[in-house]
Amino acid sequence: MKVVIFAGGYGSRLAEETSLRPKPMVEIGGRPIIWHIMKLYSHYGFNDFIILAGYKAEFIKKYFADYFRLSSDFTVDLRNGEIIWSRPSPENWRVTILDTGVETMTGGRLKRARHLIGEERFLLTYGDGVSNVDISQVVQAHQKGDNWVTLTAVSQPGRYGALRLSEDGSKVRAFKEKAAGDGGLINGGFFVCEPEVFGLIDDDSTVWEEQPIERTTEKGKLGVHWHKGYWQSMDSLRDKIILENEWAGGAAPWKVWA
Repeated sequence: MKVVIFAGGYGSRLAEETSLRPKPMVEIGGRPIIWHIMKLYSHYGFNDFIILAGYKAEFIKKYFADYFRLSSDFTVDLRNGEIIWSRPSPENWRVTILDTGVETMTGGRLKRARHLIGEERFLLTYGDGVSNVDISQVVQAHQKGDNWVTLTAVSQPGRYGALRLSEDGSKVRAFKEKAAGDGGLINGGFFVCEPEVFGLIDDDSTVWEEQPIERTTEKGKLGVHWHKGYWQSMDSLRDKIILENEWAGGAAPWKVWA
């Protein structure tokens, strides 16, 4: 399955960093946060990525265009310019970067990638949050249900959207994005999606977390995997400092790879 990553927003609440670069390129421990997210997926065997860029897309393009050259050892013959690569890149990744436009909303960004995704099941997440979620378990939960979308529910206070689950905990009965919460379950991203979701996205102005998710819920096709472990988004400078301190401490909870 392809892994699709939202990476095109302005990140205005982290303006200290995002005035210079897109939020997914803000570094934690010397690596962009999107790299940490991709390492998580790669740990579970998912190495085919589609990055939905927008704001300052050139930063993302340059980073991955230079990735092989900067992460590999080589010998250069200065007489003729020949380069002999002596150590391959450590990542077995295929990365497609799609510039979906600066003003396009999340749903519109996803719909612009349909020609790359095709009629296959795919994984979807945000480019600004890390977790130790077991991606294979999210996929298994999706396979067990007759759903078009399965999202990962996590516990987080206050400023995020609230979820109400069915009695058996297998489906989302109500979804309210950006609601004042009481510390209950929220949308943590890390979605598994069927291609039917493209029919729920109207145009570039569609927000993924609004009409498409609400319509999926109304159809009884929104499943859930409850992740009780670590999850942290990077919405503010305070969040970035938390993540930096955890990484510097040598035991970052989201680092599940060797």
